[in-house]
Amino acid sequence: MEHRGVDTAEQAAGMLAGAGMPRMPARVMMALVGSPDSGYSAAELADRLGVSAAAVSGAVRYLQSLRMIQRLSRPGDRIARYDLMDDGWHSIVMANAPMYAKLAEAMEAIAADNGDAPLSVARALRVADFMRFLAERMPQLVVEWERSHGD
Repeated sequence: MEHRGVDTAEQAAGMLAGAGMPRMPARVMMALVGSPDSGYSAAELADRLGVSAAAVSGAVRYLQSLRMIQRLSRPGDRIARYDLMDDGWHSIVMANAPMYAKLAEAMEAIAADNGDAPLSVARALRVADFMRFLAERMPQLVVEWERSHGD
């Protein structure tokens, strides 16, 4: 049964990597989705993923910087253990909303700089509209989801 879970986690990590997330952090994150309640130590993650401790260390630092994972502390345990943050996914969505607005501004500036290329202007303005839509709707969707799930 665990073999199937590992395969599924690897497939999900591949999807995240395909969407632009660095491969090792994606693998660590997907391994943590199915972690035991006590989380995984770096050594356990390295063993599960068949990689070096250094690879896991870099991925853990990256994921902590995104606030996707947390270090678990247990009294008397000197080994660091990691698990997903409860609100990690929607925190990333919320944090990216300002980036979408800035991308919209950049697209509008590109359109303004290319007035002699109407197709280019139209394309840039369409992307700007989409980015503004994301900047507005993504935070609303997170709030809606939280309300519907009692968070």
